[in-house]
Amino acid sequence: MKSLRHLLTLVALLTILPAASAFEGDSVPVPSHVSHESLDRLLQKYVNDRGLVAYAAWKNNETDLAALDAYLTQFAAKPTTPATGNDQAASLINLYNATTIRWIIANYPTASIQALPDSFGTKRHDIGGAKVSLNDIEHGSVRPLLGYRAHAVLVCAARSCPPLQRFAYTPDQLDEQIDTAYRAWLSREDLNRFLPAENKVEISGIFNWFAEDFEKVGGVKKVLPKYAPEKYHDFLAGGDYEITYLPYNWGLNDQGATGEGYSRMRMIWDRILDVITFWN
Repeated sequence: MKSLRHLLTLVALLTILPAASAFEGDSVPVPSHVSHESLDRLLQKYVNDRGLVAYAAWKNNETDLAALDAYLTQFAAKPTTPATGNDQAASLINLYNATTIRWIIANYPTASIQALPDSFGTKRHDIGGAKVSLNDIEHGSVRPLLGYRAHAVLVCAARSCPPLQRFAYTPDQLDEQIDTAYRAWLSREDLNRFLPAENKVEISGIFNWFAEDFEKVGGVKKVLPKYAPEKYHDFLAGGDYEITYLPYNWGLNDQGATGEGYSRMRMIWDRILDVITFWN
């Protein structure tokens, strides 16, 4: 009975923790004028047009793995001249995506980033002269800079994430690249569905989790017609439709079969194990 009470407490915590702490983070400084050319080449080589990553091939290529590490090393020291504006935003987006990829490769094969120990909250990455978490990069840095626009470009290695783009973000093209990423995301019918005949849309849970970011620009219904496929523009611009949110698939965004069968129940169990490990 005591064990059952403990398990129920853990499950309850899993429903509380995301709202209470998962979307918090510390600011992360990045140096100005970082070169993103090597990351751009690697993304073109290992990411396909569906945003899936060839993790196995990347892990087995020592040269390209070293190139990824060299790219990330640019962010390790505390910057003497921190980046600002689009320079800062582009570097932080690339840093988040590259760090996530490196974390997956280090633990590959894994069915999900959720199956790994506290992937988002632990300060384990050497950035800006300190240990930094993925949450720090996203919630402490990118969201304050970009607001709702952050959510199409940060890719957390899950199949329901916005598709990883086959390019590195750059300061001079950042606005256009974010628009490209949003349009690619909203054009995927497995990730977002627009159903005029039923007067409803079924969209990613990301729009719900980060509703406050979208409310700052008038709400989700103001954003959807800006980026959705043109054929849905009039329907979405009218705004008179129901919104529901699709289940989130945390299976790994792998080009192979790894992560295909990762279920919601497995995700919940993995998070329970995470909490147990934290308490111990």
